[in-house]
Amino acid sequence: MLYNKNTVFDAFKIFKTEVEKQCEKQIKIMRLDRSGEYYGRYIKDGQALGLFTKFLQENRTVTQYTMLGLPYQNDVVERRN
Repeated sequence: MLYNKNTVFDAFKIFKTEVEKQCEKQIKIMRLDRSGEYYGRYIKDGQALGLFTKFLQENRTVTQYTMLGLPYQNDVVERRN
């Protein structure tokens, strides 16, 4: 269990490594909301991508973003929370 949103990226890297090693397949798609720990921060010139998003791009993982404040777009994860 994560107690701090700042640990999401490190936890995902460990999870990704374990899943891909056990299943011998790559994670191809991630569905995320546009919150700061995933997407990055807004700056005056637009959006500054965060480490998580850059990592997914480097690993050729397709990202599907849901709208902030609309948890029904990500039902499976939100039900577990």
